[in-house]
Amino acid sequence: MTNDRRLRSVDLARLAGLSTQQIRNYEDAGILPPAGRTASGYRVFAEVHRRALLTYRALREGYGPVTAAQVVRAVHDGDVPGALALVDAAHAALHEERVSLRAASEALEDLAREEPEPLPGAGGLRIGEVAALIGVRTSALRVWEAAGLLTPRREPGTKYRLYDPADVRDARLVRTLRRSHYLFDQIRPVLDGLRREGSGEALRAAIAARGEVLTARTRAMLAGAGALHAYVEYVEEGP
Repeated sequence: MTNDRRLRSVDLARLAGLSTQQIRNYEDAGILPPAGRTASGYRVFAEVHRRALLTYRALREGYGPVTAAQVVRAVHDGDVPGALALVDAAHAALHEERVSLRAASEALEDLAREEPEPLPGAGGLRIGEVAALIGVRTSALRVWEAAGLLTPRREPGTKYRLYDPADVRDARLVRTLRRSHYLFDQIRPVLDGLRREGSGEALRAAIAARGEVLTARTRAMLAGAGALHAYVEYVEEGP
């Protein structure tokens, strides 16, 4: 590290659009390496702190604040292999999301093309039977109904829920989408599209939107990894 330019808390705060208290919090959390102190106790920062701050913020865009903080703390602790392992784990998790999205896309396209299958019994299935059939808890079906995703009819007299073939198909779709991290507001138009003459347009749009989110995260992670690489090299050069 050849640049010994002294910086104040306010200088770093202005650089990143933060408050001076946030800068102090970052140092206390290990996101910034320990700062020097003046005789009167004021923090004195240097080029390494500026780079650490920019690296953390670049990492945070793709890896999230928790992982980003863990990565830079590991670098400051001298554990570069540990920092890189955290980066590897985040990329592996993103890859698994892509694999899951691809599998969900294929499964959902198949479900969207299928006609609802006849169910045992003429009167429909009760909630416990549907839960066992598709592999979820009854509480999940109740939550999905409360969110407006499922609309089973009620049995006269007992008021028990009764699920028709189309309701079971919709429940399968919700289960698959939820396992792929879709929110209720993203699932609702998918179901609405399928209920309108079996349209799969909303389904394909939802899958495409999720793919765009993953692509944006990949780009942000690449940028963060580049910033980390430069910072590690700077730190390892030494004073």
